[in-house]
Formats: sequence, structure tokens, C-alpha cells
Amino acid sequence: MNGILIIAHAPLASAFLCCVQHVFPDNALSVVAFDVQPDQPPEETLAEARVLLKQLGTPCTLVLTDIFGATPCNVAQKLVDGTTTKLVTGMNLPMLLRAVCYRNETLDTLVVRALAGASQGVMQVAVTAPQNQTSIKNDQDPNDHQQ
Repeated sequence: MNGILIIAHAPLASAFLCCVQHVFPDNALSVVAFDVQPDQPPEETLAEARVLLKQLGTPCTLVLTDIFGATPCNVAQKLVDGTTTKLVTGMNLPMLLRAVCYRNETLDTLVVRALAGASQGVMQVAVTAPQNQTSIKNDQDPNDHQQ
């Protein structure tokens, strides 16, 4: 089973972990969160992240970060270098929940599933027309597909 390490700006990582524990209370043991504090030097952040990665005790781990180019992602890049760990940035909740669901698959497949969860979880939701406006019949492109 793959572990999942969330590295994000404080308190986002912990908030995502709380969501995982809410949705999957029995499956959250292999998910760990690390909140990067704004005043913590990157070297200390990396050292703490290494400890958490080791504590997961899984042969392979998926590391998820919030923003590419920010400190959490930069630290994660150094963390995964030369390991059997994969890094995905731009994390959202659908990505994380999908990753938790499929963490028994190979790490490469887990990455594909997480990315699919992220993109499929972002969509414009149709709303009803205000009462003073009439809806336009057949205004949807027939090639658009709703989930």
C-alpha cells in the first residue's frame, strides 16, 4: 500500500487531512499531513518532512503539495529526489480523495488516478435561470458532456 504525504502551507495540509479522516475514517492511517510554517527555514522543513516520510513506513509514497514553486513544493522536490516517491502539485480535495481510494495500486497508476480526480473534480455547475429570465432551449453544445 502506498503512503500519502501532504505538504502544504499551514494550516492547509492539516485541513486536507481532516477531510480525509471525515470521508474515510478507517483508511486515513497511511495519510500524513505536514503544515509548512511561514517562518520556518526550508532546511528545517525538509528535515521534518524526511522524518514524516520515514514514519509512514511505506515502500512507495505519493507526495501532494499545494502550489508549484512555493516552499512546500520546493521542499517536496528535494524530498522525493532519488526515492521511490512521486510528487504531484496543485492538490485539490477531489485529487486527494481519489488518491486515498486507489492507494493500493502501483505508484504510477496512483499518480494517474490522482491527476484524473483533480481535473474531473473541477467543473462549472449549471444553475437555474433567474425567475425573470427565460431559459434558452437547446443552448448546450451537443458535444459537451456533463458528469
